[in-house]
Amino acid sequence: MTPFALAIGAASVAASMIAAVTGFGIGSLLTPVLAIQVGTRLAVASVAIPHVVGTIERFWLLRRHVERRVLVGFGIASAVGGLAGALLQTQASSRILGVVFGALLVLAGISEITGWVTRVRWNRGTARAAGVLSGLLGGLVGNQGGIRSAAMLGFDVPKESFVATATAIALVVDGVRLPVYLATQGREIASLAPLLGIAILGVTIGTFLGARLLTRIPPRVFRRVVAILLLFLGTYMIVTGGGIRRPEKEARSACA
Repeated sequence: MTPFALAIGAASVAASMIAAVTGFGIGSLLTPVLAIQVGTRLAVASVAIPHVVGTIERFWLLRRHVERRVLVGFGIASAVGGLAGALLQTQASSRILGVVFGALLVLAGISEITGWVTRVRWNRGTARAAGVLSGLLGGLVGNQGGIRSAAMLGFDVPKESFVATATAIALVVDGVRLPVYLATQGREIASLAPLLGIAILGVTIGTFLGARLLTRIPPRVFRRVVAILLLFLGTYMIVTGGGIRRPEKEARSACA
C-alpha cells in the first residue's frame, strides 16, 4: 500500500468520525486529500461514493431522530440544488472548483471561530433558499455541510434531530448527484477503485467509532478544532487551486 493510500485511509476515518458528531465533514476533509493526486473535479465526483456509504451508515444509526417536516421541505430544495450543481460541475475547470472549494472551507472555519453560525437565525423561506444553495454547492464542489447547517438553524429542532435530519438531507443530495457523476465521469472514477475501496473501509470504521467515542469530547473544543482544520485545508486549496494535478497516467498509477 502506497503512502498516499494510507493517507486516504486515515483521512477517511478522521472525516467520518467528525461527520458522526457534526452531521457533515466527509466531503470537506476527504476531497482535498484526494484532489492532491487527481484534481478537484474528479475528487468531488469520486468522494461522493464513500460519502454516500458513510451517510447511509450514519442515517441508520440516527434514523429515529429525523424531523420529517424539515426533511420534506428543506430536503427537496437541497435535492434540486444538488442536481443542478452536479450538472454544472462537469463544465467547470478543476482549478476553479479548487479555489471555490477552498474559499467555502475558509468561510466555514471563520464562521465557526467567530460564532456566526450559532448566532444566525433565518426565517423558513430564507432557510429553504439556503437549502437550494447548499445542495448546489454539494453537487458542484462536494461541500454543502456548513451552509446546510447554518440554514437548518432556521428550524427549531433538538440537537439529535438536527444531526439526523442533516444526515438525511445529505443522503437525498447524494442520491441525485451521484448518478450524474457516474454518467459523466464513470471511467475516471472506476480507475480510482483501489483508493475508493480504502476510503469506503475507512469511512465505515470511522462512522462506527465516531458515533461512540467523539460524543465525549466537549462540543466547543471539538468544533474549534474542526474550524481550525477547515481553515488550513481551505487555504491550501485556494493556494494550489485544488491540489497538484498530475498527468493522467501518473494519477492512475497512484491507485495501485
